[in-house]
Amino acid sequence: MLGVTVAAWALLVLPIVPPLPRTRQTVADLARRLTSPGFVRPTLALAAATGALSVSGFSPVIGAERDLGPLITGAMVSLLAAGAALLQSRAGRAHDDGRIGDRTGMAGGLVVTALGCAAVLIPGVAGLLTAAVLIGVGVGLITPIGFANLAKTSQKERLGQTMGSAEVGRELGDAGGPLLVGAIAAAVTLTPALLAFGGLLTATAGLIAATGRRIPEPTTENPAA
Repeated sequence: MLGVTVAAWALLVLPIVPPLPRTRQTVADLARRLTSPGFVRPTLALAAATGALSVSGFSPVIGAERDLGPLITGAMVSLLAAGAALLQSRAGRAHDDGRIGDRTGMAGGLVVTALGCAAVLIPGVAGLLTAAVLIGVGVGLITPIGFANLAKTSQKERLGQTMGSAEVGRELGDAGGPLLVGAIAAAVTLTPALLAFGGLLTATAGLIAATGRRIPEPTTENPAA
């Protein structure tokens, strides 16, 4: 019923956008676009954020180690999801209004998410709740700004292709994050694995902040002769 309601709402509210004329593109053109800083940087941020969201699924394991029941750990996961969902629209509006820059939003969101991974060091339920809030805030900050940055730096006639390719990057983060943390946890324990993942998020934030200079607006491709 929820799916039917959302589909009907979308049909009524969303405008119908006619497709732009298609232009010829070679494999080299596609590779050039997918390796440009304007694509790699926001896609990397989105993949890291999605990976952190997936890695947070390990938090009930830490909760069980701390003798917390399923009600507390379930509430913690719900708190993370609610924080990410509620912040996204506000972060997106602040970015549209110019109050949050691209580098500030993406790098800052990754740092907040990394702090959430480090918050598991706080003992008891307080550490897990703090981690949930911080990870939710970080993901909610990165997601709308990352997609807005992709849309801004993409050619209009290639917007669907750009977003679809970025989603592949997000899926890689979704799958790779838990695999990485699980592999480290198998060698040591889960808490150091989460700290290592937080360090990776921090390094990614530094990379985005260092390379996130303003990119010129994309130009329209020349139609095929």
